[in-house]
Amino acid sequence: MNQQASRQTLPRAQILAERAFSTLERFLHIEAVSGIVLLLAAAIALVWANSPAAASYHALWHAPLSIGLGSHVVSQSLHFWINDALMAVFFLVVGMEIRREIHEGALASFRLAALPLAAALGGVLVPALIYVAFNSDPTQLRGWAVPTATDIAFAVGVLALLGRSIPGNLRVLLLALAIIDDIVAVLIIALFYSGGLDFSGLLVAGMGMLMVLGLQQIGVGSAWAYIVPGAVLWVGLLQTGVHPTLAGVVLGLMTPVLPGRMRERPLDMATRAVHDLNTRTDLTPHELAGPLKELRQAQREVLPPVTRVQMALHPWVAYGVMPLFALANAGVTLDGVDLSQNGAQAVTVGVLLALVLGKPLGVLVASWLAVRLGWCRLPEGVTWSGVCLVGLLAGIGFTMSIFIATLAFDNANLLNAAKLGVLLASLMAAVLGLTWGFLLARRERRLAPLA
Repeated sequence: MNQQASRQTLPRAQILAERAFSTLERFLHIEAVSGIVLLLAAAIALVWANSPAAASYHALWHAPLSIGLGSHVVSQSLHFWINDALMAVFFLVVGMEIRREIHEGALASFRLAALPLAAALGGVLVPALIYVAFNSDPTQLRGWAVPTATDIAFAVGVLALLGRSIPGNLRVLLLALAIIDDIVAVLIIALFYSGGLDFSGLLVAGMGMLMVLGLQQIGVGSAWAYIVPGAVLWVGLLQTGVHPTLAGVVLGLMTPVLPGRMRERPLDMATRAVHDLNTRTDLTPHELAGPLKELRQAQREVLPPVTRVQMALHPWVAYGVMPLFALANAGVTLDGVDLSQNGAQAVTVGVLLALVLGKPLGVLVASWLAVRLGWCRLPEGVTWSGVCLVGLLAGIGFTMSIFIATLAFDNANLLNAAKLGVLLASLMAAVLGLTWGFLLARRERRLAPLA
């Protein structure tokens, strides 16, 4: 009663603002929304790059941005800072997702991971072979890995559009497949798309990792404290020649999966701090600092760091980093793509067919072989039609495929041809996946009363 009466005394504008922010928060946690935002960013980039203002699009991303302290100044293009620095945050979330799934999720045991592992490997090998079949020239061949990746946000977002009629285990299978895809993509970037190694940079990277381990050992739980060690690791990998975004994966895999060690349980600490605040009404503002600090610490340590940091970063990555990456990289100037030169047509066709046909074919065949050989079985509620749906959605490459394309091609025409193939293939895969999913969902609803 008192709480309701207190709420009614709030200004009406404040109550409306609270409702609006609450609705916005629920809206932002809908998985399909982040995919739609990503799609809008790509569409804006395409329209902008093919409009009369196209020159401003390219000028913006090539504009220099300098960061430094005193005489130490690093000046790079805005495009560099997005692709090589901000995307490290995206890979940090990827690394933490991998770490969490290995600890307690779909990759925690071979029995659980066998099916998505087989499906993911089939979804990597078959698209790569299809691309290679169309591109034998060494320059074009560098793009073999472009169609091997899956965009988690888009794929899971499209699946969310199909509603609750799609079995939950099918979503888990798609998520696990996409995570393994990301692991393979990270390995491919490290092994095939890094320059000649400068081993002096390994000392700097190793120093960053030691700083992280040192902070963990002394019990530092604040994520802000790890920014400097993360930056040192990033600089070290950049100096080494390995793509610096891999610093995010390394940090993600190093993030603890268990809550930090404390003298008492976080919930006990929170209960005691709240009790002090409720019972001691004579506390001065200075004396309030102690219980409030304990309450904040307890709140922070209730969740393991890998979950807490991932939850905190997810909205920034989903609605900031990834749309900004799409805006900076999806702007393919169609007039600037000459498919008749340098094998550009073969690159576009190879990427397109590899994602749209190769992904579902590889996922389906590899999954069937794994089940047939007795390595695993289909999860409860998942049919072969559902596995086909996962394969179709896995053909949505987008973010990761475009990212690999930027590493694979120095030639602007081939890069734009690869991006065009990725965009067309991702659109086709999304449409085919939605169509197949709606048919599958309708059949499930029709069969439900008979079950």
